[in-house]
Amino acid sequence: MTHLQKLRKISILKWGSSSFVGNPIGSFYFPQKPRLYRTKKSVKTENGGSVNEDIKKVSVSTRRQAQAALSEYLHSTRNLQFIDADSMSKNSPFFLQNILKRVENEGDIGSSITRFLRYHPINEFELFFESLGLTPSEYSPFLPRDLMFLSDDELLLENHHVLFNYGIERNNIGKIYKEATEVFRYNVGVLPSKLQAYEKLGLSQSVIRKSIVCTPYLLIGNVNEEFVKVLEMLKSVGIEFFWIEEHLLKKNSCNWRTMLSFLSLLSEICCSEEQFGRIIREHPELLLEGSGDRALTLIGFLLKFGSTKNEICSMFQQFPQIQVEKFILNSRQCFMFLNEIEMEAKEITNFVRAHPVLLGSCSLKKTNSLLNALNVGKKRLCEYILENPQEMKKWVMGSRVEPFSNSAEKERSQKLKTKFLIGVGFVKNSKEMEKAQKLVRAKGCELQERFDILAKAGIDRKDVCEMVRACPLILNQSKDVIKTKIDFLVNDLDYPISSLISSPSYLLYTMQRVKVRLLLYNWLKDQGVVEPMLSLSTLITCMDNIFEARYVNLHPGGPQVWQDLKKQNCPKK
Repeated sequence: MTHLQKLRKISILKWGSSSFVGNPIGSFYFPQKPRLYRTKKSVKTENGGSVNEDIKKVSVSTRRQAQAALSEYLHSTRNLQFIDADSMSKNSPFFLQNILKRVENEGDIGSSITRFLRYHPINEFELFFESLGLTPSEYSPFLPRDLMFLSDDELLLENHHVLFNYGIERNNIGKIYKEATEVFRYNVGVLPSKLQAYEKLGLSQSVIRKSIVCTPYLLIGNVNEEFVKVLEMLKSVGIEFFWIEEHLLKKNSCNWRTMLSFLSLLSEICCSEEQFGRIIREHPELLLEGSGDRALTLIGFLLKFGSTKNEICSMFQQFPQIQVEKFILNSRQCFMFLNEIEMEAKEITNFVRAHPVLLGSCSLKKTNSLLNALNVGKKRLCEYILENPQEMKKWVMGSRVEPFSNSAEKERSQKLKTKFLIGVGFVKNSKEMEKAQKLVRAKGCELQERFDILAKAGIDRKDVCEMVRACPLILNQSKDVIKTKIDFLVNDLDYPISSLISSPSYLLYTMQRVKVRLLLYNWLKDQGVVEPMLSLSTLITCMDNIFEARYVNLHPGGPQVWQDLKKQNCPKK
């Protein structure tokens, strides 16, 4: 199964950024409660660590005397290599501060610390880990249970020296220890053999050093296959190791497996190696952000809309200068915007496929704000966007949005109205057309949907056209009003829908007038004093006094029923 097929099968939108966790702790380690230190403004140590404000207040002379005494103790008394002793004494400010507090009231600081250390053995692992750039809370879980002296852990020192002699800075060795502790449990000769295995692949020591610091788990197990394959894929399209050093290995960590997944999928999507290589060189952020995970998420988003490989490849070739995560966020917000203005699902799908770069580049304002600022309805806005997609660039956050021109809107509405009226049988430029244009006050875009309500109710489209020509004013009724009046006529009064064909004016009158008159008429039918199925126009259009004389007074109880019906159907105030 290809990467593209796999991506279609699973939901990439649920993918999260994955990272390798490599903190195995030997059985002789145990977690201890970290010591607490006040957090104050800090300065930097020689290896990049932090020193709190209390230590900063110590004079340079005092600090140097203390460091010299500590270094002498570690080298001469504890037999540590001078370079290790010197580094530990100069890059362990928290540890040094604790000792200074113990002897702060004594005269000669150097002699005082020497005397203190003679009678108070220290935990050298605390000092060692701090000199590697780890804070007390970070190294506390790694402190061995039964050991205090570094010389008792020969493998730790041996592997530390291997990494240091390979050119890895001590504070980066601390990062390696934290993320891949088991490396420091290797027997003599194992770690150098792993480094040599990467050198045999043609990698320089510089690339290997940066790769290990970036992803320490490369030193666990055999040569990491994903790492090697990523390098091979990049090299196959002309991307050399210096590019990898410049871009990839500046990051704190890389997930080579995710990178390989992205590169494999991108290779499948692109039509040629030239396209593949150019995309990576010109848009390294695709590979850098989340180790390619963000770009995979973007591909999954586009696949959900049916984008083809060529369309996705074209999008990557035109990718803007923007973070991939921001591009995805913009795309989703634009999709939500199109959905909120009620654009048809098929039109949204086609729009996303046709304009992915546009959507990813626009940080749109909120939908309600845009509708108010543009002074336009949702339907009109949908049509406008489909006709002028690039206009969306003018509606981004922080921009001033100009409302739609009323004159242009009216002109467009008039064109739609004319087109509709011609469609139902009016002759262009005729007196009837001119009269209908004046009578119909609805917007041009609303006419067809009101026409369709009548057609869907069961009236033949030819008859609906005749109704509109006979009584254009019925098109001024909203969709909901037309539906309500038809429902009352058919379901409550049992009139056939065809009765509207001869009496379209029924739709012009208020529901109160319609209900009162037709309900009274039904009551009179039940009393047997009127003929059934009188035309609607006969009952609805005449004046109230005429209706009362012709129908209400036909029965002695008619006036009372008439008054009761008017009270029951009087609009609530």
